[in-house]
Amino acid sequence: MKKIFIAPSILSADFAKLGKDVKDVLFSGGDIIHFDVMDNHYVPNLTFGPMVLKSLRQYGIQAPIDVHLMVQPVDNLIPLFAKAGADIITFHPEASQNVIGTLSLIKNFGCRAGLAINPDTSLNILSDFMDQIDVILLMSVMPGFAGQKFILPVLKKIYQARKKINQCNARILLEVDGGINLNNVQDIADAGADIFVIGSCIFRSKNYKYTIDMIKNKLHNLHKK
Repeated sequence: MKKIFIAPSILSADFAKLGKDVKDVLFSGGDIIHFDVMDNHYVPNLTFGPMVLKSLRQYGIQAPIDVHLMVQPVDNLIPLFAKAGADIITFHPEASQNVIGTLSLIKNFGCRAGLAINPDTSLNILSDFMDQIDVILLMSVMPGFAGQKFILPVLKKIYQARKKINQCNARILLEVDGGINLNNVQDIADAGADIFVIGSCIFRSKNYKYTIDMIKNKLHNLHKK
């Protein structure tokens, strides 16, 4: 059975009790903690920096942490997030002056490196970097805010990205972020996703474990077909 990962996005968590919220969501079945880092420049929102990540590590969070940099420029922040405890760092190629250099910088700090692709960005941009990346993060909403609806045409893009990965025989994880819920998670899995970034659906539910169990049951049932 293909391994799938649920990555709760703390963008939708309760920041008044963030450490507890993150521990609860991991105890309830979350696999990876997703950090949506926004700078009010590359995207019209401002979220959090490496100090928050470091604080969660100090609080006792040991799960993998996946940092999605929606910032420009990116290179100055990479060492800070890596030293704070990031495991995966993804960025938008158009936000970097030297994509290969930025990917190398991430790897030099011991993290897995990924490229994030917006809904209106062509997958052709990946062609020169398939042998350099560990993760492809497909945005299924326009980056900037939580709680948006999944953009349906992105489903085709997920299929296409999975085909690209398979053609390269690469061990690249395919991650999807934005508007994922119980109604569409099966379609997204069928299209080829490995990592499901889910914020509002989980953190706004009354019972994290029930919601994550429901998501995983749908995904496991799909793989049994």
